[in-house]
Amino acid sequence: MALKVLSDLDSARTQYYHFKAIIVAGMGLFTDAYDLFCIPPIMRLLGRIYYGDSNKYEGDQLYEVSAVVTSVMVGTALLGTVIGQLVFGYLGDRIGRRRVYGLALMLMVLSSIGCGLSLSTSRTFVLLSLMFFRFALGVGIGGDYPLSATIMSEFSNRKTRGAFIAAVFSMQGFGILVSSTVTMIVCAIFNRASNYPATDHTPESADLAWRLILMIGAVPAGLTYYWRMMMPETARYTALVERNVIQAVKDMQKVLDVSLSQIAEESQPNPPSYSLFSKEFLRCHGRDLFACAANWFLVDVVFYSSNLFQSKIYDSDRYLRSKRDVNAFEDAFQYAKLQAIIAICSTIPGYYATVYFIDRVGRVKIQIMGFFFMAIGMFAIGIPYDIYWDKDPNIGFLFLYGLTFFFSNFGPNTTTFIVPAELFPARFRSTCHGISGAAGKIGAIIGSVGFLWASQNKAKNGYTKGIGMTASLVILGGICILGMIVTYFFTRETKGRSLEENENEDETTGTCILRSFTNPCICRQASNNQVGDA
Repeated sequence: MALKVLSDLDSARTQYYHFKAIIVAGMGLFTDAYDLFCIPPIMRLLGRIYYGDSNKYEGDQLYEVSAVVTSVMVGTALLGTVIGQLVFGYLGDRIGRRRVYGLALMLMVLSSIGCGLSLSTSRTFVLLSLMFFRFALGVGIGGDYPLSATIMSEFSNRKTRGAFIAAVFSMQGFGILVSSTVTMIVCAIFNRASNYPATDHTPESADLAWRLILMIGAVPAGLTYYWRMMMPETARYTALVERNVIQAVKDMQKVLDVSLSQIAEESQPNPPSYSLFSKEFLRCHGRDLFACAANWFLVDVVFYSSNLFQSKIYDSDRYLRSKRDVNAFEDAFQYAKLQAIIAICSTIPGYYATVYFIDRVGRVKIQIMGFFFMAIGMFAIGIPYDIYWDKDPNIGFLFLYGLTFFFSNFGPNTTTFIVPAELFPARFRSTCHGISGAAGKIGAIIGSVGFLWASQNKAKNGYTKGIGMTASLVILGGICILGMIVTYFFTRETKGRSLEENENEDETTGTCILRSFTNPCICRQASNNQVGDA
C-alpha cells in the first residue's frame, strides 16, 4: 500500500512554498550558468592582461590565452562537476538531502570568492590558482545537481512535478543573463573610471575587474544559504529511507498546507530488500539508469560543443569590433552583450517552453523533438559549412545557432535533468541522478574540449589540425540522432505518475523496468508487501 503522507503530497495544490523551493533549489544551477558564461569574456580580459606580448603574433592570435590553458581551464571545472555529482549524490541518499545541501552551496560560494582572490599577479600562479578554485567550484556545482533535482521532485505533486523541476533548471537561463549583465556593468564602470582611450588596450584596473565579476556570482547563492538550512528533510526520504512516518508528517505540516489525518496509525515501511548495483537493482532499474546516463552524455557532448559556434560568431567582424580597435573593457563588454542577446532570444525561451509543456506533452516526446531539431541545426550548419558559412557567418548562421540552443533547452538539456529525479526508488534517487549527471559532464568534457580541438581545419592559435568543422558538426548531428534512438527505445514516460508508481514495475506488462523480454520482474516478488518504496 502507499503511505498516506505521500499520497497527500501527490495531490497537494500548488502553494507558496513550492515557488520558494524553486528559487532556493535553483540557485546552484544559477551559479553554474553564471560561472560557465562569465568565463569567455573573462578569458578575453586574461588574454589582454597576461598575454599582452601576443602583439608580436599575427591575426587572430592577438591577446589570445593559449589553447592548452583554455582547454585545461574548461576541463578542470567540468571534472570537478563529475566528482561532485558522484560524491554528493551518494551522500544525499546516505545521510540525507538536507544535511549535505547547504555544504554544496557553501562550497560554491567560497570557491567563487576564491576564484576572484587568485593570489599574485604572476601569470602562471594566477592561472593555476584560478584552475584550482574552478575545480572546487565544479565540485560544489556538481553536488547541487542531484540534490536540487531530488528535493524538488520529492516536494512536488504529481501533476506539476515536471514543471517545478524544469523551473529549477531554468534558473540557468537567468544565470547566463545575469553573468552577461554583470560583466557589461563592471566593464562599463571600469572603462569610464579609467578614462583610457581605445589605443591603450589594457588598463591596469582590468586585473581587478575580472576578479570582481567572478566574486559577484557568489552573492545570490550566499543569500539563499539560510533558507536552505531552514528547509526540512523531504517526506519521502524521512518516511521511506529513515522509515519515520510521524516525523515526515510533522516536517510537511511546517511548510505545506495539506490534509494529513490519521497518518500516525500507518505501519512503518519495511527495510529495503536489495542494494545499489546488486543483481536485483540492475534487473529492475538497470535499463532506466542506462537511458538516463546515455541521454545525458549524448546531449552534453552536443550542448557543450557550442563553443564551436561561439568562436566563429565572436571572432567575426560582423558582430564584434576587432580587438585591435577596442580596449580590454570594451572587448569584454561587447562579448557579454552578444551573449545576453542570444540568451534572451533563444536560451531562456527554450527553458520556459519546457516548463509550460513538460506536464502537457511529456518528457519523452519533448526529448525526442529536441534531439531531432538539434540534429537538423547541426546538419544545416555543418554540411554547407566550408562553402557557405566559413567565410561569412551571417545572420542565417546566428539563427541556426540560436535554434539549436532553443531546442536543446526545450528538449534533452532540460529533460535529462528531470527524468533521473523521477524514476528511481527514494533510497537510490540522488545517487542515480548523480551517476547520470556525471556521465553527462564526461560528455561535456568531450564536447567542449575534444571537439574544439577536433574541429580545427588547420593548425593555428596553438591548436593542431583536426578533422575539420564540417566533419565535427556532422558527427554532432549524428550524436543527436543516436539520442533520439536511445530515448525512443529505452526512456520511460513519467508524466502524471507518482514517484512510487514510476519506481515500480510496468503495471501493464508485469515486466521489470529493465524490460528483459524473457525474464519477469522477480525482484518485486519478495517485496510486494513493502510500503511505498521498492
